[in-house]
Amino acid sequence: MRLPRTRVVTLNAALGPLDYRVPDGMTVEPGQVVVAPLGPRQLIGVAWEADRLQTEEVGDNRLRPLAGLVDVPPIAAPLRRLAEWTADYYLSPLASVLRMILPSASALTSPRQLIEYRPTNLIPPRMTPQRAQAIAALAGRQGTIRELADIAEVSDTVLRGLVTAGALEAVAVEADRPLPRPDPDFAPPDLSADQQGAAETLATARGFDPILLDGVTGSGKTEVYFEAIAATLRRGCQALVLLPEIALTEPFLKRFEARFGCPPTAWHSGLRSSQRRRAWRGIASGEAAVTVGARSALFLPYKNLGLIIVDEAHEPSFKQEDGVRYHARDVAVMRAKFEDIPVVLSSATPAIETRHMVEIGRYREVQLPSRFAGATLPTITAIDLTQDPPMRGRWLAPTLVAELEANLAAGDQSLLFLNRRGFAPLTLCRHCGHRFTCPNCTAWMVEHRLMHRLACHHCGHVEPPPRLCPECGEEDSLVACGPGVERIADEVATLFPDARTAIATSDTIWSPAKAAEFVAGMDAGEIDIVIGTQLVTKGYHFPNLTLVGVVDADLGLQGGDLRAAERSFQQISQVAGRAGRADKPGRVYVQTHDPSAPVIAALVAGDAPGFIAAETAARREAAMPPFGRLAAIVISSQDAAEAEATARRIARSAPLIDGMAVFGPATAPLSMLRGRHRQRILVHAARVLDVQDVIRDWLGGVEWKPKTRVTVDVDPYSFL
Repeated sequence: MRLPRTRVVTLNAALGPLDYRVPDGMTVEPGQVVVAPLGPRQLIGVAWEADRLQTEEVGDNRLRPLAGLVDVPPIAAPLRRLAEWTADYYLSPLASVLRMILPSASALTSPRQLIEYRPTNLIPPRMTPQRAQAIAALAGRQGTIRELADIAEVSDTVLRGLVTAGALEAVAVEADRPLPRPDPDFAPPDLSADQQGAAETLATARGFDPILLDGVTGSGKTEVYFEAIAATLRRGCQALVLLPEIALTEPFLKRFEARFGCPPTAWHSGLRSSQRRRAWRGIASGEAAVTVGARSALFLPYKNLGLIIVDEAHEPSFKQEDGVRYHARDVAVMRAKFEDIPVVLSSATPAIETRHMVEIGRYREVQLPSRFAGATLPTITAIDLTQDPPMRGRWLAPTLVAELEANLAAGDQSLLFLNRRGFAPLTLCRHCGHRFTCPNCTAWMVEHRLMHRLACHHCGHVEPPPRLCPECGEEDSLVACGPGVERIADEVATLFPDARTAIATSDTIWSPAKAAEFVAGMDAGEIDIVIGTQLVTKGYHFPNLTLVGVVDADLGLQGGDLRAAERSFQQISQVAGRAGRADKPGRVYVQTHDPSAPVIAALVAGDAPGFIAAETAARREAAMPPFGRLAAIVISSQDAAEAEATARRIARSAPLIDGMAVFGPATAPLSMLRGRHRQRILVHAARVLDVQDVIRDWLGGVEWKPKTRVTVDVDPYSFL
């Protein structure tokens, strides 16, 4: 007699599916979260259909019994199918995808209270530099010891010492406090005719129905898809809104609360463990009616999902660049397919891939061609830096400076956009020419003068700027080259000493709370000029902001990226869209060395269709996405020779297949990252070729050393 058994996928990516015996009296259905013994350990896993996953056949007498079941709702079949599809399409272990579905160990337990810690006003009698650093960093914060240690960048031991000294106090947090319920009829908006028609289209969508909501900046796309959310709530279903940046979450929450009477459930990396636990369990039980979050919210186990919204769907940040290298926009469409529900991709500048899906009839399109309440799109003017150069040692052209002065005199707000954090992208010695590079990466160290540090934006390494050049020993010889937002802010302070300025980057707006503080300052008129990166190009609505200056429009066109021109067009269009969103007209000035470049010319002429048509034709001719397929194979090792040898071995074993070309190996543009030397192979294939199966079989026949890593990036967005 065959004993009852179940197949289990654990959260350990090094393990494949494992079979276990089901103990007497226990019933296990596919999707249930289980505790599975492995040696002396006990692992969390999910029971899976045996016929969907292959594993080695094991006799009943060799099977170990499951240790138990976890008291959480089972992972539903549509989400299991999504996990399988994601693992297959992006060539990742199923266990790695499962870790995104079960991201919080505390969510799987059920304590009634959790213990967190917060600062008191007590100063410890023995103050060390680490304690002082912690006390300064944790003002107004609360969390577990581990979370607070990460925030303060000190060890757990330092914080436990502060607890003993009375500088931190324990706080009991209710684990299962009720979640608020949004009211779809709390404050219905006054929509224009265009908005009303679009809202009705979205609200009446049923079944799997991918819809592109294509509306110019300021057209009220958020208000329109709010009505689709309201209709979803009335049906008793859950809704999910994906945002590309954590900094957009807090302003969005306030807009949501004004419409529905309470905030939605938030999901992002800035949550405390107690908040993540409560959100996960509320989502799994169906209590969380609307969830707003970053891309990882896509894999949460919603009990009754009825609608997915992908806001700013063109954003590159929806592409995960490590771990499971998925694109949240595309996976959102697949989740909607498996759940048989509508998905709305909202954007003022849709990606060419999305437009193509509309053209071939896979997606529907709903358009909002004009701004709300009679507001007009801003005028865009190019400033030719060869004819109107900035003063020596400065970066703002006289024309733009004059416009800033006029805007200040009128009492209006201005935005200067430069997609480069810090003070300067390069620091070198004027005496010997030594360039400061990251010790772990082949990247320049970026000077952050406000925080008095040199930082690598790739691996996170930081160090204080030295007084002496480490190469020649010369004192006070270091010079900053090129501008970052901090340098532009210094120039603005010199030109307009009375102006109130703010720098808006991921260094200054690193949490939803900081974003809320920034928005409050803008709304209250406490800021005259914002100097910001791409963080401020989307999602924000500032009625008194009437002038936008793009400091370096040529920056995004460098590097030979497949999507460089499209991305620059999107980014500048989005930042231009911050101007003139209310009754005051807006104007935009774009500084460039080449006003005749297709991107700049199209922006000035307002010819988005012409630019997109030309870019699409170029992609089609070169058989590039969406008309062809790309996959990158990245080989990395701490030994440069080993990385190169492995890459050559992989390239030599590439199969000869019609419709597929293999380029490389070549040293990656970022040849070392986090101390590992990198080689790249690029696969270009016809659209009809199942390139995943080809690569899976190809790499399966090649061996490499255990410390060498080989990762595959299907549909890559980064070519570094």
